[in-house]
Amino acid sequence: MKENVLLFIGGIGVIELFLVLLFLVIPVGLWLWALIDMLQSDFTDKTNKLIWAIVIIFVPVLGALLYLLIGRSQKVKQQKS
Repeated sequence: MKENVLLFIGGIGVIELFLVLLFLVIPVGLWLWALIDMLQSDFTDKTNKLIWAIVIIFVPVLGALLYLLIGRSQKVKQQKS
């Protein structure tokens, strides 16, 4: 049986690549996005920033999702000049 070169990369098949993307790349990307956004933002209360940092770091995927859905609304709005 002829092997399809596009579906065979270093012993990893399409299903494995999809699973790696689903369970590793996407959650890490969300975590980094939330962490960087939180660190670069000003909050109405400095305690909120500390709490969000703890939540994002110690509860990585769920904390990042909660921050992106809830925490971003607690940031100080930047005025355009």
